[in-house]
Amino acid sequence: VQLQASGGGLVQAGGSLRLSCAASGRTFSNYDMGWFRQAPGKEREFVADIRWRGSATYYADSVKNRFTISRDNAKNTLDLQMNNLKPEDTAVYYCAARPGTIPSRYTYWGQGTLVTVSS
Repeated sequence: VQLQASGGGLVQAGGSLRLSCAASGRTFSNYDMGWFRQAPGKEREFVADIRWRGSATYYADSVKNRFTISRDNAKNTLDLQMNNLKPEDTAVYYCAARPGTIPSRYTYWGQGTLVTVSS
């Protein structure tokens, strides 16, 4: 599956951004989809994901109640609504996919989109 992330940019602390990820190549609805981020000098970390069956969602504690992940299986898109952004949210954000029908790691990655939050 091919993934293309977009929507990053520069925003002031307290502001909002909405990231999108367009998927192609496979049956999107059979995949768990996730967002990860990597800040300068840090390891990539999990942000949120949404499961293929039932659309259960999971969030990192650092973004819980501020970020919302959603998917549209008809449009093959994944979104991340980010509210009340903080400078520590500054990072390159990546969308990722893994087959939902078998145990697996996130193995398909988009190219990343940069989010910069100014204080």
